[in-house]
Amino acid sequence: MTGWVDHLVIAPVVLPLLAGTLLILLGERRRALRAGIAVASAVALLVIATLLVSLADGAGHEVRVYRLGNWPSVFAIVLVLDRLSAMMVALVAVLGLAAMVFSLARWQGAGAHFHPLLQFQLMGLNGAFLTGDLFNLFVFFEVMLAASYGLAMHGSGPARVRAGLHYIAVNLVAALLFLVGVSVLYGVGGTLSMADLSARMGAIPAEDRALVEAGAAILGVAFLIKAAMWPVGFWLPGTYAAASAPSAAILSILSKVGICVVLRLWLMLFGDDAAGSAGFGGPWLMAGGLATIAFGSIAVLATQDLARLAGASVLVSSGTLLAAIGAGLPGVTAGALYYLVSSVLAIGAFFLLVELVERGREVGADVLAVTREAFGTRRDDDDPEDMPAVDAPIPGAMVVLGGAFLCCALLLAGLPPLSGFLAKLAILAPLLAAAQGGLPPLTWLVLAALILSGLATLVAMLRAGIEAFWTSPPVSPPRVAALEAGPIAALLALAAGLTIMGGPVMRYTSEAAASLHAPRGYIEAVLPPEGVTVEEVP
Repeated sequence: MTGWVDHLVIAPVVLPLLAGTLLILLGERRRALRAGIAVASAVALLVIATLLVSLADGAGHEVRVYRLGNWPSVFAIVLVLDRLSAMMVALVAVLGLAAMVFSLARWQGAGAHFHPLLQFQLMGLNGAFLTGDLFNLFVFFEVMLAASYGLAMHGSGPARVRAGLHYIAVNLVAALLFLVGVSVLYGVGGTLSMADLSARMGAIPAEDRALVEAGAAILGVAFLIKAAMWPVGFWLPGTYAAASAPSAAILSILSKVGICVVLRLWLMLFGDDAAGSAGFGGPWLMAGGLATIAFGSIAVLATQDLARLAGASVLVSSGTLLAAIGAGLPGVTAGALYYLVSSVLAIGAFFLLVELVERGREVGADVLAVTREAFGTRRDDDDPEDMPAVDAPIPGAMVVLGGAFLCCALLLAGLPPLSGFLAKLAILAPLLAAAQGGLPPLTWLVLAALILSGLATLVAMLRAGIEAFWTSPPVSPPRVAALEAGPIAALLALAAGLTIMGGPVMRYTSEAAASLHAPRGYIEAVLPPEGVTVEEVP
C-alpha cells in the first residue's frame, strides 16, 4: 500500500508544474495573487525538499523509487530519491525561493511570465535530478532549457537578446549530442534505465565496448557543455552577466545539472563492475576540470564587470568539481559535494548582490576605472569639492552591501572561516592522503589549481570591492528593499550554517559519495527483484 510519504518523491515535479500552469492561466492580471501563488509554491517546495532530505538520510538510508503507473522499472517512468538527488532538490528549492522573493521588488514586472518561467525551471531541474532513466532525463533537460531561454532573455534589451540567442544555439547543439549519445547507448545496451544499463555493462561483448564508450563520451560532452567545461564553456559568463539578477541566480545552478549527471553516470556505468571499461574518462574529467579552473581564473582576473565576475566564478566552481570528481576517490567526491553546496549558495547570493551594488553607480563606472588605472586620469584629490566630509557617515545600505560582498569574497576565494575554505580542505585532504610515497603530477596540479584560483578570486574580488565601494561609489546610496536584502542574507546565513554544521554536512556528503561509488544499493532498489526483462513480458 503506497502512503502519502511515498508520493513526496514526485511532488517536486508536480507542484511547480501545477503552479506554473495556474499562473499562465491567470495571465498578467492580479499581480498580487500571482505573486502569492508563486511564493506559496516555492515555500511548499522548500518544505517538501527538507522532508526528502530527511527521508534520504533517515533510518535505513534506503533508496526510494517512485514508479508511475506501478509498471516494472524497465518500462515505467522512474523517479529515484537518494542522498544526492535529495540534496540537489533542496538546493533548487532554496535558490528558487530566494530568486522569487528578490524578484517581487521590481524584476517580476520587467517582462512577461517571469513566475511561470521560474516554476517550469524548478520543475525541469527537480526532474533532472530525480529521474532514473535517460529518456526522461532528456525530457526534463529540455523543459529546463526551454524555461532557461525565457529567463535568460527576460526583460528584453539588446544585450540579453544577443547573449540569449548564443545560449540557445549552444544548448541546441548539446541537445543534439544528447540524443546521439542516448541512441548509441540504447542500441548497444538495449535499455534506457540507468540502473539496468549499469547492471548490463559487465556482460557487454568486448567488440561492442568501444561503441558503448563512444556513446557515453558523446553523452558526456552534451552535459559537459552544460557544466561549462573548457573549451565549451565560453558562453556562460556573457549569458549570465546579461540576465536579470533573479534569473542569473537560478540559472547558476544549471551547470551543476551537468556535473551531477556526469558524476552519477560515470560511477554507475564505468565503476569497478564495468570490466574493461572501468574508470573510462576519469583522467579526461580531471584534465578538463584543471583547464576550466585555469580559464575561469583568467576570466576572473580579466573582467572589471561585477556580473561577469560572478559568471567567471561559476566557471571556477565547475572546474573545481570536475577536477575533484575525476580523481575517482570517495573522500574527494564527498569534499566536492560539500563544495558544490557552498558554491551554489555563494554564487547565487553574489548574482543577487551585484544588482544592488551596481544600482546608483554611474553608467560605465567599471570601464572608467580601467581607464583611470591605465592612463592615470584620476580626479584631483586635492580639489576641496571632491573631498568627502570628514564626519560624513557611511550610509547603512552601503554597510550592509559591503558586509555581504565581503562574505561572498571569502566564500568564493575559499578563505577561512567560512565553508568555502572547509570545502577545499575537504577535497585536498583525502587527495593528499591517497598519495603514498610522493605526490603524482596530477595531484600537484589540483593542489596548485585550488590555491591559485582562490588567490585569483581574492584579488579580483578585492579590486572590484574597492572600486565599487571606495573609488567609484554610487552617486547616492542605493535604496534596498527588505525583499531584496532578505534573500541575500538568507543564502549567506545558510553558507555560514555549513561552517557551523560542518561535521553533520560532511557526514551526509560522505555517505552520499560512498553510495555513488558503490551503486549496488541504487541498482537493486530500482530493478525489480524478480529480474523482469523485456523478453519476459507478454
